[in-house]
Amino acid sequence: MKYLLLIYQNEAELGTLMQSPAAADVMAGYRAFTERITTSGENLGGEALENTSMATCVRVREGKVSTTDGPFAETREALGGYYLVEAKDLDRAIEIASEIPSARYGTIEVRPLMIWDKPPE
Repeated sequence: MKYLLLIYQNEAELGTLMQSPAAADVMAGYRAFTERITTSGENLGGEALENTSMATCVRVREGKVSTTDGPFAETREALGGYYLVEAKDLDRAIEIASEIPSARYGTIEVRPLMIWDKPPE
C-alpha cells in the first residue's frame, strides 16, 4: 500500500536549527534515512518544500479565480516536505515515519493513498 508521509514543522524553529552547527547532522540524518528506504525499495519519491511565505493559494468561487499569498490557515507547524512510500501495512508506514529526522522536533502525518479501483469502505 502507498502512504504519503507529510513532514510538518515549525518554520521559525527549523530556520534556527538549519543555521546552527546541528544542521549538518540533520541533513546527514535525512541522507541516511533516504538511502535506507531507497535501498529497501520502499521509497517512491519525496521532496522538501519552500517555506509557506513562497506559497500561493488558489480558490474558485462562482467561477471566479482568486489567489492569496501564503498557506490557507494559520498553523504552528507547516508542511515542509514529504515522502511517498510503499509499505506492507500501516504499522510499517508508521515505523518508517518514525525514522524521519523531523519526527524528533515536528510531526509526521501518515496518510494512505486512495485506491480508486476498489469501492470506498
